[in-house]
Amino acid sequence: MTPSTQFAPARRVRARRGVRALAVLWLLSTVACGDTVDRLLSAETPSRLPEAGFLVPENAQLIVNSAVADFECAWGAYVVTSGMASGELFDASQTATRWNYDRRNVASVDAHYSTFNCENIGIYTPASTARYTTDQAVKQLDEWTDEQVPNRQRLLARAAVYAGYSYIVLAEGFCEAAVDLGPKLTSANLLDSAEARFTRAIAAATAPADSLLLRAAYVGRARARIGKGDAAGAAADVSVQHVPTTFTLLTTADNNSGRRNNRVYAQNNASTSGVTVAPAYRNLTVGGVPDTRVSLTNANRKAGDQVNDLWTQNKYTSLTAGIPFSSGVEARLIQAEALGAAQGVPILNALRQFRGLPTLSAAEQASFAATLWEERRRELFLQGTRWFDVRRGNLALVPATGAAYPKAGTYGDQRCWPLPDVEVAANPNI
Repeated sequence: MTPSTQFAPARRVRARRGVRALAVLWLLSTVACGDTVDRLLSAETPSRLPEAGFLVPENAQLIVNSAVADFECAWGAYVVTSGMASGELFDASQTATRWNYDRRNVASVDAHYSTFNCENIGIYTPASTARYTTDQAVKQLDEWTDEQVPNRQRLLARAAVYAGYSYIVLAEGFCEAAVDLGPKLTSANLLDSAEARFTRAIAAATAPADSLLLRAAYVGRARARIGKGDAAGAAADVSVQHVPTTFTLLTTADNNSGRRNNRVYAQNNASTSGVTVAPAYRNLTVGGVPDTRVSLTNANRKAGDQVNDLWTQNKYTSLTAGIPFSSGVEARLIQAEALGAAQGVPILNALRQFRGLPTLSAAEQASFAATLWEERRRELFLQGTRWFDVRRGNLALVPATGAAYPKAGTYGDQRCWPLPDVEVAANPNI
């Protein structure tokens, strides 16, 4: 027997053993791989964090900052959308879903106003989000202690101020709204909630003293009170001792993302297909001189819709400009309204002088109520106040109801937006 034939069976045995070993190894590796794949497929996505892990005292500053950012984006959208609804702005786009703001016939089924984000000038969802996150910040800060959270009272005051203004958006913009899957709330109900949050902010901002937030809370509470017809309460809040005329609290804005842009500038100045300033605000004068409170530029061309002339506002000069939402000027206007003509005329004259404009004429003084609304229209131009003023003052709608809308249809008689159908469908208590 040759060596090659002598050891052949042994080689075949070893070969068979090797094959079996490889088969076992392959089977084990397949099982291990399958187990690994199963584990990978069953792993939870890291893109969503449990809320409980985020709502901890160490994140208090981040929680408040995030809530404020939600409000600021919603506020910018509200200034633009309510500006279109109230006749400050005209829609200059070819996007038909936006025309209902402008045309004053927003329907509860419309998706644009109810579910679009603030960058795309939706309003109900952004405002509701801001309301939720600011309320959540207040709730968490109430549960934590000063030992757990440095500067807790100041953070609490800040969160409560922005919560109050989030309720203001819902109260002034909508005929009804809902909070935390609760029942329908009227504007008066929502203003009550706003007042409660401003009262909470005043208490928190008093000790330690934070004059900026304290003044904002007084103006906000006066706005809620005058909106409910509580003139005496409003007047008490906006005394010069509480709120000087020079006070202003602005939103913040930057160029890091579209969400953080000044929404008025983005829609009017940076885009020809957004909005244009309405004719009722063009070439305004006071006593024969240009009214610097409503400074505009005629672009001398058509807007993107090729229907409206393009006029741009000069109040906000860039995408990074802040928008006032609480100010001493508004405080003086609330004060004048609350106190009536005898004391209100000197207040309005002082505001005119503050702006370097002629004081009220005899005719303006004699028609104090009409003059007050007109002063508010100009002083608070593109600051998110006109839409509710039109409703609570029962002011004339401009353009008039029934007038032809240049793109299609006619102007409606809407003075507040309806509760969206998406809220009704998702809310078991409505």
